[in-house]
Formats: sequence, C-alpha cells, structure tokens
Amino acid sequence: MVLEAHHVELIGYCAAFLTTIAFVPQALQSWCTRDLSGISLGMYSLFTAGVGLWLVYGLIIEKWPLILANALTFALALSILFLKLSNISKPK
Repeated sequence: MVLEAHHVELIGYCAAFLTTIAFVPQALQSWCTRDLSGISLGMYSLFTAGVGLWLVYGLIIEKWPLILANALTFALALSILFLKLSNISKPK
C-alpha cells in the first residue's frame, strides 16, 4: 500500500501531537510542585539534547510536524531541566 504525501504528513502531525501533549502533564506537575526528585539530571539532559537535535533535523529537512512538536517539547524539557539545575544548586 502506498500512501499519498498528505496522508503521510497527517500521520506525522498526529504523532507529533500525541507525543507532545503526553509531555505536558509532567511539565505542569514539575512546575507546580517544584518536586524534581524523581527526575534524573543525566537522563533529562540527554533527553533535552536529543529533542533539540530532532528540532534541528526537522528544520533541516523542513518537516513541520517535526519542527512544531520538537520546538514545543524542547521548550518544556529545557524549562524543566533549568528548574532541576536550579534546585541542585540551592543549599539544602
């Protein structure tokens, strides 16, 4: 079965929406509670860098589903990463 280009693009937008919206509750909970004890700094750093690279890749190949999803996810992930880093640097 061969899909038309607009169907392939629609699949990309659906995937982008689902994976990005799935990330929003974690971001909101992290910001509201400021409890990031369950978040690994190493994993989150790698995750954020990976999402940033997916964003760059989407920009290079000019695919809007990749660009939109990864731009939003990168902004959310980066904000949580900064929050995690600020919590680490505070004296206990």
